Amino acid sequence: EISKNDYADLDPLINTMINSKYTEGIQATNVLLSLRLAGILNQSQEQQLIQQVKRNVDSSNLTSGQLALAILALGACKNPDAIPPNFPCLVRELRNKFQAEIKNMEEHNGNPLTNYYQLSLDVLALCLFRGEYSIKEVAEIFDPKNKNFYLMKRFSVDTGAMAVLALTCVKNTTNGREKTDTDDLNIISNHIKLLIEMILSQKKENGLLGNIYSTGEAMQALFVSSDYYSKSKWNCQQTLRTAVMEIHKGAFRMPTAAAQILPALLGKTYLNVSKDSPCVYGDFHISTVEPTTATPPLTPSQIQVNYSVVINNDTYSTVVSVANGSVFLNVMEAAQKKNETLFRFTVEESSWGPYVTSVQGLEANNNKRTFWELLSNGIPLEQGVGSYVVHKGENLEVRWSTY
Repeated sequence: EISKNDYADLDPLINTMINSKYTEGIQATNVLLSLRLAGILNQSQEQQLIQQVKRNVDSSNLTSGQLALAILALGACKNPDAIPPNFPCLVRELRNKFQAEIKNMEEHNGNPLTNYYQLSLDVLALCLFRGEYSIKEVAEIFDPKNKNFYLMKRFSVDTGAMAVLALTCVKNTTNGREKTDTDDLNIISNHIKLLIEMILSQKKENGLLGNIYSTGEAMQALFVSSDYYSKSKWNCQQTLRTAVMEIHKGAFRMPTAAAQILPALLGKTYLNVSKDSPCVYGDFHISTVEPTTATPPLTPSQIQVNYSVVINNDTYSTVVSVANGSVFLNVMEAAQKKNETLFRFTVEESSWGPYVTSVQGLEANNNKRTFWELLSNGIPLEQGVGSYVVHKGENLEVRWSTY
């Protein structure tokens, strides 16, 4: 973990999380979980976030993974105010949502309602809070060769990392208790080993694991699975140093991005979640400086960018003018104003901000493994439509793709 002498390096992360105005409850959920694990919040700040998360749970039709995340956040440590009276009901509801994911896989060629990242969150929350799940089912579902660990043939590091955390919880919770599960536990142990190998295969020269946004959860996975790899395979200090450098470059301006990297920088993992452990408050001095916004301030000058929609062999292109400092979403909005028939689109909010759900009325579909891919000059983007800042003369594209 980061040295106490260097805690000031974490200020941008903490400011981003605490000072952001959360329009979406799911963002507050990520932040509450992260800050409770880190022991950073004071009780007043914690209460505000808890109320936002509770409202989100009460009023929204959450996906399985969103509900699992809320359960982890509310139960992260011992605070009677955080645990709602219906908490056991939430865990049972999660079990039902997890079963619905599995049923969808059975009926739609192995495709869940959401994705394997969310299924991993489901198993992790059920495991930590004594929900019901089948060990045999878990062993079957989380085979590292499963297509759901891949996006366009590329291994998804954050999905693999979350699966390692879930499988480690199942292995640790069940190991030695049920003789009949020995074979399944051995299978799970082998899954962890293979997933760790795949995560480490994505290690960059600078120590990042996958990309900057998957590194935090990948670090957590490596923390809890040190028996599965040799020390020479991963230089933890190098990864820490690179992550801190990226903080100062502004890589974690999104609250969710900040929330996912912080626990690992403090040596914490989601397996530290426990509603029976006392909450820790105010270990850090928290600055009240407003965070850097997700996009640079707009200047009056306009820039021109090229924008295309690609559907199979058909390409629809236009040139639009947007304010300097605009994000990809602003370009799509400008194109839609020019020609609504060709460039109309819809977005939905997620913990990472808006994501594109349809263009020209053609909707992304989990069962068919289709989605709208964002590209710049032919290269897939790592940032979302609401956070990627566009540049003069850039060739931007939304492409109908399969994964």
